[in-house]
Amino acid sequence: MSVEIVTVDAWPPPRGYVNGAVGTGRTLHVAGQVGWLPDGSFPHADLVGQFGLALDNVLAVVAAAGGAPTSIASMTVYVTDADEYRRTVRALGPVWRERMGRHYPAMALVAVAALVETGAKVEIQAVAYLDDAPAVPAQGQP
Repeated sequence: MSVEIVTVDAWPPPRGYVNGAVGTGRTLHVAGQVGWLPDGSFPHADLVGQFGLALDNVLAVVAAAGGAPTSIASMTVYVTDADEYRRTVRALGPVWRERMGRHYPAMALVAVAALVETGAKVEIQAVAYLDDAPAVPAQGQP
């Protein structure tokens, strides 16, 4: 798999994201993941805690398909409170780096009125590029 970062020389350098990414290999579309545990419970009521779990859930899907954090080329983050995001952005940095290191995909952050899952404050959707070899199916999957 390969993700190549695209920059525009005349633009200021992006911080916490990249302007674009080109990928080769199999394409994985990760459905929106919220910050809950496998039993459907939300152990964190705050955005920072839920963001960490939502990102963990995205990375679990990527890993199940044979990828790594650096396989992620783009990500859309939906939050229910843009003001809370702005207030906690510094606290989100360490959460990001713990999971993603210094890898930043092309990103968008979208404020929404609500998410489908009651109690969810953040949902993350992603696209990743994986090796050409097919992933090993999870147990119970065809």
